[in-house]
Amino acid sequence: MKILIIGGYGPSLINFRGPLLKAFIKEGHEVFAAAPADDAGTAAKLENSGISYTPVHINRTGMNPADDLRTLIDIWKTVRRIKPDKILCYTIKPVIYGSIAAALAGHREIYSMITGLGYAFGQTSGLRGLLFRLVKSLYKLSLGLNKAVMFQNPDDKKLFTDLGIISGNKKAVVTNGSGIDLKHFELTAQPAGKTVFLCLSRLLKEKGVCEYAQAAIKLKRKFPEIRFRLVGPHDKGPDSIPEEKINSWKTSGLECPGEVQDVRPEIASACVYVLPSYREGTPRSVLEAMSMGRAVITTDVPGCRETVVEGLNGFLVPARDIDSLAEAMKKFIENKNLVETMGRQSRALAEKKYDVTKVNKTIMDAMNL
Repeated sequence: MKILIIGGYGPSLINFRGPLLKAFIKEGHEVFAAAPADDAGTAAKLENSGISYTPVHINRTGMNPADDLRTLIDIWKTVRRIKPDKILCYTIKPVIYGSIAAALAGHREIYSMITGLGYAFGQTSGLRGLLFRLVKSLYKLSLGLNKAVMFQNPDDKKLFTDLGIISGNKKAVVTNGSGIDLKHFELTAQPAGKTVFLCLSRLLKEKGVCEYAQAAIKLKRKFPEIRFRLVGPHDKGPDSIPEEKINSWKTSGLECPGEVQDVRPEIASACVYVLPSYREGTPRSVLEAMSMGRAVITTDVPGCRETVVEGLNGFLVPARDIDSLAEAMKKFIENKNLVETMGRQSRALAEKKYDVTKVNKTIMDAMNL
C-alpha cells in the first residue's frame, strides 16, 4: 500500500515522525513524504531510510492567500503524481490544504493529526479573532473530507467538537502525542552539583519562554550559583520574541545558546525540565525529558497537563504566572532530592503512557492499516 505523509517542516519528518514512518515500512508499505525543503539533509536521510521525498511549497508562518494557493496546487500535483492509497497530514497548513488538495485529486482515504492549535487559536477577538474564524472555517471544510482525525490530547478533541469543526459522528482518536522512542531518549543519571534548569523551545511568546526567562532571572538574583538554560531557535512570525529582548536575558544570567541539532546532551546535563507553554498538542520536548528521567514543571493547560501527575513527577503551574513558576522552580533548588525521585517517576510515566510503539499502533489502527 502507498502511504503519503505531508508535514509543514522538513526535519520534523525525521525528528517527530521518524518512528511512525519506520513502522509503516516495517509493515510492508511504500512510504512517500512531502514537506518544504527546509534543509538539504532531510531528503538524504529520508531516502536512506527507503522513503521517497518530495519538496512542496509551504510557508508555515505566512498568511498570503496567493502563497497558500500555490501550496494547494503544489500538494495537488504531488498527490496526482504519487497516487497514494492513504494520505496522512499534520500541522495546520498541510492538514487544511493537504486534505483539500487530496480530495480535489479524487482521494478519500485522508487522515489528519492535530498536533497543536498554534497562533490562530490564541485569541478569538480583535484582529486575531478574524484569523481564528477563518482558520476555524478552513478546518471545518478540510476535516470534513477526512476519514479520521487524530488529536494529541482530549482537550483539543473536545474543543473541535464543541466549536462544530468536527461532527459528533466523525471518527476522532486521541493518541497521547507522537510518542517517544524510549531507547533513543534513554534514562540518564542526574548531573552532579547544583540544580540546572532547562527549557527547550522555539523562542515564541506562546511557548511561555518570556515567563521562564523572567522567573529564571528572579531566582538568579537569590541563587546566583544555579544555572538556567533556554535552548532553541529564534523563530520568525507574529509571535516571535525580539532579539534585543533575548540579549537582555543573556546579560541577566540566562544562558541562551540557540538551536542545537541533538537535544539529548542538553537534557542529560539538566536536572529539571521547564515548559510554561500556553497550550500544546502534547509537548514533544517534555516527553523527551521524561524519557531521560527528568522532573518536569509545566502549565496546567491542554496538552501540557497530561504529562505531569502533580507532586509525583513534577509540578503544574498556571499559564502566564511568573511568581507561581518561580515558586515551583524554587522547590527543586531547596530540595535536591525531588530531582531524583520525580525524575524516576517521569521515566515510569513515559514507559506506561508515551512509548512510541504504543502510540504508533493507535495511529495505524485509526488509519485501518
